[in-house]
Amino acid sequence: MVEALTTLGELFSSEELLAGGADGSLGTDFPTSVGKVFGPEPQAAMVYEGDFVGGLAREDYGRTLGEDAVFFPFPAVDGGTAPVVSGGDAAVILKDGKNTEAAQRLVEFLATPEAAAIWAEAGGFLSPNSALDLSAYGDEITQETAASLIEAGDTVRFDMSDQAPAAFGGTSGAGEWKILQDFLRDPSDPQATAEALEAEAAKAFGN
Repeated sequence: MVEALTTLGELFSSEELLAGGADGSLGTDFPTSVGKVFGPEPQAAMVYEGDFVGGLAREDYGRTLGEDAVFFPFPAVDGGTAPVVSGGDAAVILKDGKNTEAAQRLVEFLATPEAAAIWAEAGGFLSPNSALDLSAYGDEITQETAASLIEAGDTVRFDMSDQAPAAFGGTSGAGEWKILQDFLRDPSDPQATAEALEAEAAKAFGN
């Protein structure tokens, strides 16, 4: 973790590698970050985000995927297998009731390649269903992204915020969120940042 933070700190310390530097990054919300790359007056060459950004680039800014917008997979570390870092949604039936059977049928349908094809055509969605024909996706970039998800198999990893309790990974101004923002402001002490992350994670996980 300290080694990763040290490398991240080198990036954070460079005014040339962050659009607007650290202060500009801390004041940039998600939609604005996409616009800084794909908007009419680009200020950055790359944004680290999910596959849904392709849909925003196309629909909000008129960019052509594969020409104006391309992607590359998360790099491998120390010669290991490159992971596919992902996020996801789950459909859950919360309780038994008069509509339980209908809810079960709906969830079963949502798990089919037929349902996935509807979402794939609409865009902003990748399916882990290996039975879905990649031609259901509307462009080559999304097809390549979807293929990488299927091919990754057991190396697919949810990002850290999706694996942690909300108190650590998903609460604005607290936990991981605040600690890493503080590190962006001052990346001079990766060791202290790692220790702060460990301490907050221990509290959030209750150990």
